[in-house]
Amino acid sequence: MSRKFELRLESHELDTLHIKVCRVLREAILRGHFQPGERLVQEELASSLGVSRMPVREALRKLETEGLVIIEPHRGAIVKSLSVEDIQEIYGLRSQFEKMAVEMSVEHMEQDDIDQLEELVVAMEQSKDATEFIECNIEFHRLLISRCPWKRLVNFIETLWNGFPQQTPQMLRDQTEKSNKEHREILQAIKKGNAAEAGKLVHGHIKRTGDNLVKSLQESLE
Repeated sequence: MSRKFELRLESHELDTLHIKVCRVLREAILRGHFQPGERLVQEELASSLGVSRMPVREALRKLETEGLVIIEPHRGAIVKSLSVEDIQEIYGLRSQFEKMAVEMSVEHMEQDDIDQLEELVVAMEQSKDATEFIECNIEFHRLLISRCPWKRLVNFIETLWNGFPQQTPQMLRDQTEKSNKEHREILQAIKKGNAAEAGKLVHGHIKRTGDNLVKSLQESLE
């Protein structure tokens, strides 16, 4: 297992321990600290993070559902390769599904929902901490679709959000600045009650991010 970097747990009081471990391991995988095909040894990870094996085991199981590792009998967790096709599929589906969900959600939003979206947009614009931005970004996108009456659609979207979509603000250069501008535009459309425009903006926001991720991955492989 790679020893060229330091695994460190940050303090997030509301998170359970295995969620903290999962966040650290997810970022390490996406940043290439663990290479595709590399075996993740529970004992070594637990020792590096200063935790027991249980939260590491639970974190690896979650990463398997996200498609970042494969758990094989007698070998344990193996890092999967991240392909251009994976990104294109996930972001292609997200751009379509979230557009639909936002269009339906806006029609049922109350003023409290809009106020919370405003607070999150301001928090992201003022944030200097990557982890804080990521958490606000996740909550912003969750709120955008929270009033959608099609619960199966919402469940599909939540599944697609697992894994690297959560980490894109840390993976792409200038992502936070572009996202802040786009988030503000989405909020303005919602304030006007323009569901179609909000859906269109969300679609473009997600598609741009996916396209940039594909470009970044292709450049890293050259």
